[in-house]
Amino acid sequence: METKKHCFDFRQYRTQQELPEQERLLIGKAAEACGSAYAPYSGFRVGAAVLLDDDEILTASNQESEVFPSGMCAERSLLYYVQANRPGRTIRTMAIASAPSPRECTPCGACRQVIADAEKRQQAPIRIVMSGAGRAIVVEEAKLLLPFTFELE
Repeated sequence: METKKHCFDFRQYRTQQELPEQERLLIGKAAEACGSAYAPYSGFRVGAAVLLDDDEILTASNQESEVFPSGMCAERSLLYYVQANRPGRTIRTMAIASAPSPRECTPCGACRQVIADAEKRQQAPIRIVMSGAGRAIVVEEAKLLLPFTFELE
């Protein structure tokens, strides 16, 4: 038996004003996307925004269903949209925001897997900016959020 350890570095900002301007803009777009969320059951609205390699910004929000497993998170909604409508484009950064936002909004396990899949497919890291309560956490590569991803190979 061998014991192994997985650690990674991340940046935690006490205020969003400490972030670079481009990341603040992306958080703002993610927060705006919360307004289009359909969340009558949980009341928890999430918005996501991505910055593509040509500086285009796209957004999406979570969409709930009466059949709870049939809803879709903002992050996956957005990643699937990018793959379908901007194939071959590279996502540089993804920002996530929520309303209410009692703390930084982090992706669920399913979203972490899909973000890691997108990162692997594009063969380039996706910076993740998780915002909430006026603060932010930044991870330089999505794969750090899910060290044991599912893989068919």
